[in-house]
Amino acid sequence: MIEIPTQTRIRTAVPSDAESVLAFWRDSAEGTSISDDVDGVKRLLDRDPEALILAVDGDDRIVGSVIAGWDGWRASLYRLAVLPSYRRRGLSKVLLKAAEDRFAALGGRRADAMVLEANERAHHAWGAAGYERQDQWRRWVKPVTG
Repeated sequence: MIEIPTQTRIRTAVPSDAESVLAFWRDSAEGTSISDDVDGVKRLLDRDPEALILAVDGDDRIVGSVIAGWDGWRASLYRLAVLPSYRRRGLSKVLLKAAEDRFAALGGRRADAMVLEANERAHHAWGAAGYERQDQWRRWVKPVTG
């Protein structure tokens, strides 16, 4: 069993967390995307209320996050981040375990993680967590306009 760092607990996000989540990502995560705004976070929670998993300290301050997205077919991981002062304490392992448990309960068979190519620190963390890089895949994106 993985221990949670002292005074830290895991919970799912609620819509009122949206601004705090965005501030946390600005401080602790690499890069941003087109959906990184309050409406984007709230849409995620409206569609899948248990997808955004947070680690919070004793004051309910966000110190870690992971998005464990499940569409009924694929289990996708995004925004695994830990506050710099909380790193190297096993918190990312606790967050990933919560995400993987969620996927298993929903019938997921494999988790895929989106990781920035330039984020070498993250490559090491994902590898240490048992994830394998698949060099044969590339991501293709296009903004959706109305």
